[in-house]
Amino acid sequence: MRLSRILVAASGAGADEEAIKLACDLAKKSKATVYVVYIIEVKRSLPLDAVIESEIEKAEKVLTRAEDIAADRDYEVETDLIQSRDAGPAIVDEAMERDVDLILMGLTYKKRFGTFSLGRAIPHVLEEAPCRVLLLRETKS
Repeated sequence: MRLSRILVAASGAGADEEAIKLACDLAKKSKATVYVVYIIEVKRSLPLDAVIESEIEKAEKVLTRAEDIAADRDYEVETDLIQSRDAGPAIVDEAMERDVDLILMGLTYKKRFGTFSLGRAIPHVLEEAPCRVLLLRETKS
């Protein structure tokens, strides 16, 4: 599989680090561009372009950490902060806009109501993505 553009959807969870490392390793072989995006989900009660300082600060830390992880792998990534109502559609839109070959998402092992949960964004991305999707789930702790 030849890759020219990889999109990593970062969430600030521990699984991000391994996802970014894997994206860089995959990208090196074909000199692909790696985009790391962080989606701020804006509540419907607020305007979409609302400035939510605490969320922006968190996003900037996550994206700076992504750049550091990539630098440790001797690779450069492009980062972007996106505000949207829902992360899933925003990730798919970004993938289509950037014409990526692969969406890579880290997944923290979590249970909701006693059963394993993928959350809301991942099922949407799996169903609607215009390209391959690779999920990297953390080990069960």
